[in-house]
Amino acid sequence: MVFEKLQEIIVSELGVDKEDVTLEADLNDDLGADSLDAVELIMAIEDEFDLSVSDEVAQGLKNVQQIVDYIESQK
Repeated sequence: MVFEKLQEIIVSELGVDKEDVTLEADLNDDLGADSLDAVELIMAIEDEFDLSVSDEVAQGLKNVQQIVDYIESQK
């Protein structure tokens, strides 16, 4: 499932607890991601799911649900 893989990536990249990574979690406000974290997270997502995320799209991905929806739309 996309969410579970994404959850593992976020825990690994941001060093947060798995329980904190919910579909509603905001990357900045809830998970403490700064701009560098966001770039590294997008690169990890691109590698894991074998897709490319444009800068414009990446800037629009604010919470976990939006990332899941984007990944699923690219399959």
